[in-house]
Amino acid sequence: MSNKAKKTLIVIGLFAAIAAVVLAKNLRYKADLETAENDVKVVKDSALPVLVDLGADKCVPCKMMKPILEELKAELTGVLKVEFIDVWKNPEAGGEYRIRVIPTQIFYDSSGKELFRHEGFFSKDDILNKFKELGVDLTKRK
Repeated sequence: MSNKAKKTLIVIGLFAAIAAVVLAKNLRYKADLETAENDVKVVKDSALPVLVDLGADKCVPCKMMKPILEELKAELTGVLKVEFIDVWKNPEAGGEYRIRVIPTQIFYDSSGKELFRHEGFFSKDDILNKFKELGVDLTKRK
């Protein structure tokens, strides 16, 4: 086999490898979107706006979020659903929700549409102000 033929085969092999990587990434991205859609279906079942906090019991900023989440849950019962998911105990959730760092807060409206994401510590006032900024009414329902 000539050097030219060998070089051609190498180039074809490289293109095939690149195409396989691109295809695999696209399939993974599509699977991530389907997972995200399934998560939204679960959130839609609540009929309330939802705040999902993804963190871990042993993470310092996550520990700082815990009392805030408990206050929101207690004060806004029947108005806002607050969920905490420990991604160290449930590592699949990190992939399902496509998080990069913990804690991550995901804000959903009452129809299950994701409105906003925040990474890191987020104060109670900041959370309430963000819902208000997003047009989500968290006043007590009668």
